[in-house]
Amino acid sequence: MSANPTRRAFLYQSSLASLSLIVAGKSAFAGGLFVTKPNSLVKGVQIGVTTYSYRSMPSQPDKLLQYCIDSNINAVELKGDEVEDYLGKPANPVKPAPRAAGQPKTELTEEAKAQIKQYQQTVASWRENISMDKFAEVRKKFNDAGVYFFAYKPNSLAPENTDGEVEYSLRAAKALGARSVSVELPADPAQTKRLGDLAAKHKVYIGYHAHLQASETAWDTALAQSPYNTLNLDCGHYMAAGNTKESLLKLIETKHAFITSMHLKDRKTKANGGKNMPWGEGDTPLKEILTLVKEKKYKFPCTIELEYDIPAGSDAVKETKRCRDYAQGLLEG
Repeated sequence: MSANPTRRAFLYQSSLASLSLIVAGKSAFAGGLFVTKPNSLVKGVQIGVTTYSYRSMPSQPDKLLQYCIDSNINAVELKGDEVEDYLGKPANPVKPAPRAAGQPKTELTEEAKAQIKQYQQTVASWRENISMDKFAEVRKKFNDAGVYFFAYKPNSLAPENTDGEVEYSLRAAKALGARSVSVELPADPAQTKRLGDLAAKHKVYIGYHAHLQASETAWDTALAQSPYNTLNLDCGHYMAAGNTKESLLKLIETKHAFITSMHLKDRKTKANGGKNMPWGEGDTPLKEILTLVKEKKYKFPCTIELEYDIPAGSDAVKETKRCRDYAQGLLEG
């Protein structure tokens, strides 16, 4: 399967985006002080982060921006909940009761189910009517600090979401400056067809993320349905699903033109238990992956997704920076 003009345009535009960051430089004057901007473009490879990595910390956009600066990362996949809550998404009136590990999930009452249904309709209306100017303001705040968004990951791309909510997601991504939205790879091909068709209308890519269903052919149906259906490839999940290092590297090389972003984490293989590990202690071939991206000059971001247990005395920002610096060491080694 060869890259079509639309995908080639994406890669060309991504190259321009990276170039503009280089031209802008690493520093700027602010309030008369010399301020260093974050930079995670290493040897031509854009290291990024998903804001899911900072989920253990307060998640308002201003704080997320500071986390990125402190992690020395200038490219971001933004989770939808964080920006939507900041912009005033209605609060869910139904709060699930806390439960201990191993306890069965509490069955909702009919009244609670009705409240949730009404809430979902309220949120759909909010999404369909919110001004994109608010997302543009968030974009400007990050861009002014030297940080840009390459992907948006909202909770509004599921089969139960309205077409209006899907289109909201795509318009919000554009307003943020992102070229793709991320979503779990649906099992139903009718959903990938639906999303791909709506994405084509807005010219925003859908990056499908896979967990343990990942395989060399898992994305083939979606890719055949629309030029705007792409991969948000998670290399750690791919290894934990029982695939091999050779298969992963082949997948990246074969489908590089269809990858809009790639998640990096260090997981054990399925045979070794599949556990998320600090970088350098798992089975994900991080050095081989980053070397391939560097040597082939692929322009998609390599995104840190922090999922291993944070050690005592550390926090998500320190561990994300540790991963970023580890990646730099691999690229420069």
